Amino acid sequence: MKKLLPAVVLVAGLLLTGCAGTPKMSIPDSCAFLNKDTFVPTGNQQQQAEQISKHYQEVADKVAPEVAAPIQKMADVMKDVSGSSLGAKSDEQTKQLAEQMNKIGEYCK
Repeated sequence: MKKLLPAVVLVAGLLLTGCAGTPKMSIPDSCAFLNKDTFVPTGNQQQQAEQISKHYQEVADKVAPEVAAPIQKMADVMKDVSGSSLGAKSDEQTKQLAEQMNKIGEYCK
């Protein structure tokens, strides 16, 4: 039984650290990917906000964790925007998006 415990701990550790998941891009690859992104939403403001939120989520799932964290926050903001009656960003939401873009800019210079 004692010999089995290290193997179980190793497998659990691999699962928790994401080794069993999808590999992420490096920071330089993530920045290059973001610079080539040509996504353009369609529809009314509310539909566009929802599409942008989903796009940001998809991008966050692919890029390096350092870049993904601010993109995930941007996705969350845009999800809130899409849930508003008009789908328009408030001044505070615009500020939050700009702050996250600046964080991405720290890695992608």
